[in-house]
Amino acid sequence: MSMAGHPVFDQCAGDYDRWFETHARDYAAQCALLRGIVPRNGMGLEVGVGSGRFASPLGISQGLDPSPTLLAMARQRGVETVLGIGECLPYRSGTFDYVLMMTVICYLEDSGRSFREVFRVIRQKGIIVVAFLEKGGEIAEREMMREPKGRFLRHALFRTAGDVMTALTEAGFSKEGVVDNRHGFCMVTAEKD
Repeated sequence: MSMAGHPVFDQCAGDYDRWFETHARDYAAQCALLRGIVPRNGMGLEVGVGSGRFASPLGISQGLDPSPTLLAMARQRGVETVLGIGECLPYRSGTFDYVLMMTVICYLEDSGRSFREVFRVIRQKGIIVVAFLEKGGEIAEREMMREPKGRFLRHALFRTAGDVMTALTEAGFSKEGVVDNRHGFCMVTAEKD
């Protein structure tokens, strides 16, 4: 089972969604960073859409998540949703111009398989944007030192930017690169040639 499908996300969906209100400044900063990277045109998909807090303001029309409760929230925010996991995307090959994976890779047991699936569903010259808390980064280290560990982060498997770029290369992507890394909130992009 993908950790993104972990029951805590469905059982605590309200708490998950409220984080964006109680941390409004962090949320606004993350949205601003993503606006500079996520394409404004074309058909987009957010894998691990959660409650739609990123897809909706970024204009991403499609979202996939394993939590029915979070998907209901995303639909209320205007996102067309599909129940599923990143390791087995229920879309035809070449469907999307771009895919966003926002802080979801730390909950995937097999991020490489997810990246291969994203590669399959992206059109030629399409891009993937992967945003995550980096292993050893200031944010991940600070959060893991807190007791008790967060309801969600205690299930996380953090990765380095190098690990993510290697996995993207192995999935078939090219032009991988770190676009931004602030305090361990890292954003990597890659393209399908």
